[in-house]
Amino acid sequence: MKLSVIVPVYQVADTLHRCVDSIVSQTFSDWELILVDDGSPDDCGKICDEYAAKDTRIKVIHKTNGGLSDARNAGLQIAQGEFVTFVDSDDYIHQDTYEHVMGYAKDNNEVDIIEYPIIVHAGHRSQTELRFEEVVYPDSRSYWLNSKAYTHSYACNKVYKRHLFHNTEFPKGYKFEDVWMLPQLLHHEPIVMTVSRGLYYYCWNTEGITVKASGNDLLQLLNAHIKASELLKIPFESNDAQSWYLHVLNIQLDVCKLCRTHPIIPSRKLSLTTATTTHERLKIIILNTLGLRALCKLKQLL
Repeated sequence: MKLSVIVPVYQVADTLHRCVDSIVSQTFSDWELILVDDGSPDDCGKICDEYAAKDTRIKVIHKTNGGLSDARNAGLQIAQGEFVTFVDSDDYIHQDTYEHVMGYAKDNNEVDIIEYPIIVHAGHRSQTELRFEEVVYPDSRSYWLNSKAYTHSYACNKVYKRHLFHNTEFPKGYKFEDVWMLPQLLHHEPIVMTVSRGLYYYCWNTEGITVKASGNDLLQLLNAHIKASELLKIPFESNDAQSWYLHVLNIQLDVCKLCRTHPIIPSRKLSLTTATTTHERLKIIILNTLGLRALCKLKQLL
């Protein structure tokens, strides 16, 4: 079979049918669906078994609770497809998504990762649609920086050749696991393509990490970006990394404020053209004039 779809399942009885139905009803049919019941205490395990009884392409893993990364890793261990993708059980996909994405894969055999459009915070007033041009990136650096992949490192709106995961697992016990994972895959210089067709609905979750992130959670996110700099060999001081640095700077400032700590990323100067808002422009002026430590101090005071 061509595609393995891995869905971790935990306490999502109210959204699980919508998620699974969106996969079962795909116009592309050469797939297997692996539902990983991560020790869910509600009826999710029963719902998974009911789907498997109706469709031989659906497999179910019942395991003790280990978290999102552990569930994805369990699915990867039994996946048989040439390609693999992930869908979170409170999300769903448009009906023709895999037909389009696997069509791109067929026409671009050299490509290892395909990223397709996503609606972020679907169903919420902050909903935004992230669209892409059809671009094949020559190396990981250009993909990470030119597409600003560091802002959309989601595992879910991508299809991967399964061999990329042979010696790589999602990190267990980490928040923002996707930001840790993608640079690990990019470290091996896969060929990445962004495409304009297909659509993933990443639904708003009031209990999600982006809503309830603590200072320590954001520190993990900051460390994920620092690790990405090492893996991808892109120093934060690089001239072409200014937009990425500004993105990471915002995380660093929040960490300094919430954890009452000193900055751990290097200080550097940025071109004012990096700013996209008046607020960012003011932030860059203070950074260039007074330095990073002073900017963090101001953040703590304000």
